[in-house]
Amino acid sequence: MRGVPAGLFPAAYAASGRRAVRVALAAATGFYLFRYGLDSPVAATYALFGAVALGGLSRIPGTGRQRAASMLRVLPVCWILVVVGTYLSVRTWSAVAGMLAVGFALAFSAVAGPRPAGVAPGLQLLYILPSFPPYDPGSLDERLLGTTTGLVLLMASEALIFPEPAPTPYRERAARAARTAAHCARALTVPPYGLKAHDRSAAEEAGRGLRSLMVPEAERPAGPGVRVRALAHTGLAVRTLLHRLAWLPAPSWAEEREVAAVLRTAADLATATAECLRAGTSPAGPYAELSSARAALWALSGGTSDDPEAAARSGFAPAVLRRHAAVLEIADAALATGAAADRAVHGRHAEVEVTPERFWYSTVPAPVLWWHRLRGHAGRRSVFFQNAVRIALALTAARLVAGLDTLPHGFWAMLATLSLTRTTLEATRHTIRLALTGTLAGALLTAATLTLVGTHTNVYAVLLPLWMLLAFTVGPVRGVGWAQGLFTVLVALVFAQLAPSTWKLAEVRMLDVLIGSTIGAVFGLLAWPRGAHDEMRRAAAELLRTAAEVVVATTSSVAGGAATIVPTAAPGQRSLHHALVLAESAYAQFQSEPRTLTGAGRGYPASVDWQATLIAGHHTLWGSERLVAPPVTVLPASAARMVEALGERMAGRMLLVSAALDPGGDTPPTPVPRIDPVHPEFDAEPVGAPRRYYAVVEWLESLAADLTRISRGASPPAAADSGADARFGAGGSGKHA
Repeated sequence: MRGVPAGLFPAAYAASGRRAVRVALAAATGFYLFRYGLDSPVAATYALFGAVALGGLSRIPGTGRQRAASMLRVLPVCWILVVVGTYLSVRTWSAVAGMLAVGFALAFSAVAGPRPAGVAPGLQLLYILPSFPPYDPGSLDERLLGTTTGLVLLMASEALIFPEPAPTPYRERAARAARTAAHCARALTVPPYGLKAHDRSAAEEAGRGLRSLMVPEAERPAGPGVRVRALAHTGLAVRTLLHRLAWLPAPSWAEEREVAAVLRTAADLATATAECLRAGTSPAGPYAELSSARAALWALSGGTSDDPEAAARSGFAPAVLRRHAAVLEIADAALATGAAADRAVHGRHAEVEVTPERFWYSTVPAPVLWWHRLRGHAGRRSVFFQNAVRIALALTAARLVAGLDTLPHGFWAMLATLSLTRTTLEATRHTIRLALTGTLAGALLTAATLTLVGTHTNVYAVLLPLWMLLAFTVGPVRGVGWAQGLFTVLVALVFAQLAPSTWKLAEVRMLDVLIGSTIGAVFGLLAWPRGAHDEMRRAAAELLRTAAEVVVATTSSVAGGAATIVPTAAPGQRSLHHALVLAESAYAQFQSEPRTLTGAGRGYPASVDWQATLIAGHHTLWGSERLVAPPVTVLPASAARMVEALGERMAGRMLLVSAALDPGGDTPPTPVPRIDPVHPEFDAEPVGAPRRYYAVVEWLESLAADLTRISRGASPPAAADSGADARFGAGGSGKHA
């Protein structure tokens, strides 16, 4: 804790201890105020459980001030839940129906980002508490007063007690990365026209710092709004830019004036992007300058000519054209970074004008963006949907059992269901075993305490805040068994002050936890028992299948030139974007689940780098968007045939990997094939091929490198991880990675 000498407490206990002080102070103050000060047991109960719900059960990311702000925003939702729960408790059937609807809605709200996902369990508890008898709308004012008081006290304690240093905002992280990109771009304009080792290391480190796993949850841009989407787009684009700069090979010839101009203006735009993210100034001027420099280099490479022999007459060797292609990809990444940053800061009032395909969300109203997000996950292939269905059905069943059996303190059974149900059956079973052991130990201690102390409520009043500190400090560190045991004693200390209690209260608590955990286990078995493990496999395979379609459509479009069917976008890009969203959400949950289900013999391909499939998907999407954008270049017949053949070969490789990840019912499981990224056709140099041909070849070659990383055995782990860090979401060449 702050003010405590370093090393006096282990770091984990110090962090949970700070949280315990905040929760215990808010909960105990509200409880004592109403129980002994105003003689209102109802308000006292709601004040205590309101603070415990959002302070103990919820896991809201961020600093204390950020958590307080999140609680303030959901305070009206808390009032609505208490009101709805109070009125629906009139009958068991209405309470059950309400639990099904509210439980699903709150759990499904996780699609909006880490904060709604973190606060959802606490909101569930705030509905569960009033949904049980007695049906007493006359006490609604006390319930709302107690809930509001508990939450206001919790917000105050979060904001004022043990203040935490604010982490670096994502905008500042992106601004620093843009500054690094600007430095690297300028370094490439002077001899030896390459980056030194420390510059390359700095670029890789800056890109790695924007990975979601490296960013605190509260700072991750994960919402559906325009500015949040654009900020996520900025991070993805600047990581792409950094990688392309870091691995641009040094030429063996003098740099052309146009190439140097592109790199200098890219550096200027990266600097302007950093200033936009920090001070809000628009990068429109440098954006226009880089667009002009890029157009000049494109024309120099024969990129705007309809004459198949234009590139050959320009006198550039194929190696020079490859270099031009790589530099133009740097320009594309810098332009994407500047446009995304302008939208991240100014939203729909951004000054940088771009084609609407890449930034489709910048002109869409906010309700429509929310609808896109909800609709995209409203299906059985979304892990958010699966989790919402699982927990809603489990809570509904628990409420039905508690209502039909008139279970004493039935909301304890629902609380057990809520807190012990996990996304996989194995995790749920392991959690329940520990929870029952801890609850049994807590019940024995509770029975002994109630027997010895009897009706001396002053003893319970003294013990309650001390036990809160212990429970909320030790429980999160030692695990679910300790947490359930300590919480069992805690609720006994609370209810012993509300009504005379005997040792039988411990028996009721044990029964409730047993019933709630059993229901959680049953629905963990019936509803997607393997959690994201199965879904990760299906989502990755579907992502690669969709990517294969986009690769074929893109190469056919480029080979067809002006005769392409869809002149501004390759077919399948929207489907690929949707597949990416589902795969990324499955991967995020997969990272938090046990790995014991992924071994050989359980139907799962062994040694799969799942993040590499996401890299391949992003790379396919961004490369396709760039290559089919106008102006259109007509390829010579030989180059067109080569592009189509390479596209079909790459699509076949993607389908081969997808079949290994998700084999059909009559297909035996096979190891993920190791794709060779080197193929002689990549080095082909058709006569008169323009810059667009070499850009396509660079794109396909880097996709082949992506596929090699999907099988962990294909490359050393360190190298694979480094490539993933550097090129996650990249749309450019991975040839030199």
